[in-house]
Amino acid sequence: MSVPEPEPVQVVPSRRRRLLILGICSMSLLLIGLDSTIVNVALPAIHRSLHSSLSGLQWTVDAYTLVLASLLMLSGSTADRLGRRRVLQAGLLLFSLGSLLCALAPSLGLLIAARVLQAVGGSMLNPVAMSIIRNVFVDSRERARAIGLWGAVFGISAALGPVVGGTLVDSVSWRAVFMVNVPIGLAVIGLTALYVPESRAPHPRRLDPIGQVLVIAALATITYALIEAPSAGWLSSQTLGLAALGAVSFTVLVGWELRRDEPLLEMRFFRSAPFSSASATAVVLFVALGGFLFLNTLYLQEVRGLSPLDAGLCTLPMAGLMVLMAPLSGVVISSRGTRVPLVGGGLALVASGAILTGLDAHTSFAVLIAAYVLFGLGSGMLGPPITNTAIAGMPPAQAGVAGAVASTSRQIGQTLGVALFGALAGSGTGVVSRAFPAATHVSWWIVIGIGACIVALGLISTSAWARGTARRTARLFREEPLAEARAAV
Repeated sequence: MSVPEPEPVQVVPSRRRRLLILGICSMSLLLIGLDSTIVNVALPAIHRSLHSSLSGLQWTVDAYTLVLASLLMLSGSTADRLGRRRVLQAGLLLFSLGSLLCALAPSLGLLIAARVLQAVGGSMLNPVAMSIIRNVFVDSRERARAIGLWGAVFGISAALGPVVGGTLVDSVSWRAVFMVNVPIGLAVIGLTALYVPESRAPHPRRLDPIGQVLVIAALATITYALIEAPSAGWLSSQTLGLAALGAVSFTVLVGWELRRDEPLLEMRFFRSAPFSSASATAVVLFVALGGFLFLNTLYLQEVRGLSPLDAGLCTLPMAGLMVLMAPLSGVVISSRGTRVPLVGGGLALVASGAILTGLDAHTSFAVLIAAYVLFGLGSGMLGPPITNTAIAGMPPAQAGVAGAVASTSRQIGQTLGVALFGALAGSGTGVVSRAFPAATHVSWWIVIGIGACIVALGLISTSAWARGTARRTARLFREEPLAEARAAV
């Protein structure tokens, strides 16, 4: 009998090299953030060019986020096995190819198919880049600041997206908003090859095809039920049947994963109250963010008659606050913990939703900007504590999987937000009418509830009891290699 070979000692790059790696990983996040905000600005132009219904616009967004959410955990564990740099480069290549095909798509169906390919590549970017950062920045305080800066990139992309997207749609075409991803993606592939070190988990997980199929079934059926509910009927056999199938798929998934030694979705992570709260916060925050971007893009262009560029400029204050608050939130976390940004961010969302409950076709732009600023303030404060809590207590070997769970939570939230808010506002008509602002009111009340939920989760997840659950959960994974070595002797 032999004892397994010891894990290789990790070589920590110099501070300058670490910052360079952070910049390269952040560029991959820039692609994801740019794509989401640029596509939202282009939706009305896609609607006119390809004669799409409201549900068709929802699928243009959700085909991407649905596949992304379904594959993030698989991509994270695959990167831990095959090499994080290698998977990151493959993801960049697929994302760039998908973007090119989106730009060339002659019909809505082919555009949605190309968005699926984009999503397959995109699923390899966020969790893998996060895992690389977790392994490069080993000091907890330095890592918190790095994550804050990394999160700020999403805000920067959100700021650039509406303006760049609006300019491209106005001056060229909606197709140009996809082409902009191609040169960025190719540049990041080259920089990754030159400067990012390869890393793998010492004990990578086996594939879990049954778990993967159950994840796709659960997300796809619930999303389809929500998007098609206004036309099929909320109580129709189709809607209720799909919702039931989604619930059964999720229940079976939980049971299956609990019985596996190496599951796709590591259920033991959720024994940590901070991790569970971070995942829940990510879901509900991105329900609000995905629905917010979708509804306000249609409102500003289709109801208020603004050009794509002017609509992008209106949402620029929201994106600017996201840029400003993410690094500041990271600094607060490194010195005072996550409670302040979690509670403060939740309260800002409550205030923003409250303002928008009075939205109509003639709401003053001063009121709109106030709501957008508060929403950007809240979402910018919340990003870093979600990410930091998800991966900070986990050992480096589990960073890919833990990061993928956090990223999956975001994408699930965005998928459900677009599906739910769009369905509630569509009212079965499939078009954007003058009654659209009033139809969005229920969605803004949901935002208020989401903000209140985040405040409660922030208070619970930062309690002494919650910190104790996090320590016990992290200990489970740190003790596993020792237990396996002893068993082999």
